[in-house]
Amino acid sequence: MTSTSTPYRSARRAGRDGFAQVLHAEWTKFRTVRSRLIGTGAVPLMLVLFALLAGAGGNQQGSPPVPVGPHGGPVTDSFYFVHRPLGGNGSIIVSVSALRSSIAQGPGDLRSGTVPWAKAGLVIKKGTRQGSPYAAIMATGSHGVRMQDGYVNDTAGPPGRVSAESPRWLRLDRSGDTVTGYASADGTKWTRVGTAQVSGLGPTAQVGLFVASPSVAGGGGTAGSVSTATFEDLRTRAGWADGDWTGGQVGAGSPSFAGYPRNASGSFAGSGDRFTVTGAGDIAPAVRDSLPTGGHLRDLLAGTFAALIAVIVVGALFITEEYRSKMIRLTLSASPRRGRVLVAKAIVLWAVTFVAGAAGAILAAPLGERLARDNGVYIFPVSYSTELRVALGTAALLATASVLALSVGALFRRSAGAVAMVTVTVVLPYVLIALPFLPAGVAKGVATATPGAVFAVQQTLVPYHQVASNYTPYYGYYPLAPWAGFAVLACYAVAALAAAAVLLDRRDA
Repeated sequence: MTSTSTPYRSARRAGRDGFAQVLHAEWTKFRTVRSRLIGTGAVPLMLVLFALLAGAGGNQQGSPPVPVGPHGGPVTDSFYFVHRPLGGNGSIIVSVSALRSSIAQGPGDLRSGTVPWAKAGLVIKKGTRQGSPYAAIMATGSHGVRMQDGYVNDTAGPPGRVSAESPRWLRLDRSGDTVTGYASADGTKWTRVGTAQVSGLGPTAQVGLFVASPSVAGGGGTAGSVSTATFEDLRTRAGWADGDWTGGQVGAGSPSFAGYPRNASGSFAGSGDRFTVTGAGDIAPAVRDSLPTGGHLRDLLAGTFAALIAVIVVGALFITEEYRSKMIRLTLSASPRRGRVLVAKAIVLWAVTFVAGAAGAILAAPLGERLARDNGVYIFPVSYSTELRVALGTAALLATASVLALSVGALFRRSAGAVAMVTVTVVLPYVLIALPFLPAGVAKGVATATPGAVFAVQQTLVPYHQVASNYTPYYGYYPLAPWAGFAVLACYAVAALAAAAVLLDRRDA
């Protein structure tokens, strides 16, 4: 047994030692060529420089503050509110018998239409300060009855649209910090929709009717809207102070409120148990459409585009220069197993580029973010773990793109052709995604099937099903999860590397 296993172990050790020597030789080649070091060293400089330019480029000093909800993220908290104070516990009941919406078609032109997330119902809120805690039960334009709280929580209730023939009764009960929403088709048999723990309401909260009508997304843009609801059979139980109902627009000057379409305004009319309320805005987490002045981490890493060009050139030249100088013959003579030469090159190139990219991204993000905030620009918040994921993902993106360029260089054996092909393959999708007028379906296809999917590693924005928006790559919303997007580019790179290894083994140097 010893006599047969010892030669095997010796051969395996010799293979490992041989690969280590090839790896060391490729590292030596890389670090002793000045142009490669300059190209790689430019990567962190580009990332940091573009982050500083992006951070310093915006100036929103003096702008109204962005409202922030209990979850720590930006919110849209603008709606027409007809309210009275509720001291302690109590209930409020109303029926919604109509919800009509109009959408802006042009300057001063309002046309009837459906706003799927138009809202009309009951809300309890700590006060009229934007971002304050709340819970609401509502009828919507196309999504039936919903119970929402904390800006990000949404619970579905009975489906169907309201009308005079099919009204919907809504009820909101408060018991301490516990708020429960109910719905009914006849005002007698109630279905519990949801219960929310709303901390911070205080002993006296503002409770009443509300109407919100968010902008309608489509075609890469948004159109303003306004909605009018008819409320009937308004009843209150316990805890209510005497007095008239007070109406007004919450968050009229907020940067996350698009305002009313021209020739429209918020209002309420009626008395007793019947009111007609017109409103616009939304109560929801803010997204790029509703907070267009807000920036996010991807904006600060715009230097990725320039860094990509640099690593593609370095990656392609790492092998094409050997073909041009005929040094490849010496390399392959010294290592008859040609495939591992290519693998060694890929490992050296990936590792060096990853380190350079990580150093740049880790420095660029906080520096750019600090400059942006100093200039009054709101940056969508992310956790430290997400920021680290973006930095490491950006580094892996650059490193894998460089290996793709190396592989294509081995296939073509010409610098110009390799650089051009990889630039078109990786950078062109980046450019296409950055075009606001690219159809959403095309943009999502590019960000799914091409190497451009890898830019998903830089996404930090969260889409919400209860907020209609342009969730496209242009706005920072990718169809694939971050590491799934990276896997697409990795598959392209591995396939190209495998093809290059096969051709390198079969053809003459």
